[in-house]
Amino acid sequence: MDILDKERLKECRLKLGITKQEAAKRIQISQPAYLRYEAGSRNPSIQIISKMAEVFSTSTDYLIGKSADSSPNRLVVEQSDTPALFSLVETCKTLNAAQLMRLTAYAKALSNVTSDSKK
Repeated sequence: MDILDKERLKECRLKLGITKQEAAKRIQISQPAYLRYEAGSRNPSIQIISKMAEVFSTSTDYLIGKSADSSPNRLVVEQSDTPALFSLVETCKTLNAAQLMRLTAYAKALSNVTSDSKK
C-alpha cells in the first residue's frame, strides 16, 4: 500500500523548479532513496514525509493524499536564516488572540503597501 502520493511529490518538486538530486539533498536523504519515493517503489517513514512537507512548503496530509489543500500546516523559522522573523515569532508567543489579530491585519496591510510600491 502506497502511503505517499508520488504524483504530488513530483508536482511539489517541479513547482520549486529543482532536480531530483536537489530534492534529495534538501530532504537530507540519498538520491536513490528519493528516486524510489518519487517512482512509488518505496514508502518513506513519517519523519521523511514530514521533512518533505517542510522542504516543499506543503502539508503532510497533501503529500499522502488526505487533503486537496497544498498549503503548509507548519512552518519552520530558523534563527540563523531569518533572525528578524524569528524574533517576531518569539515576540508573538506572548500576545493574546486580539493582539495577534491586530498584528496579522497590520502585516497584511503592510504587505499590500509593499507590493503596490513595486508596481
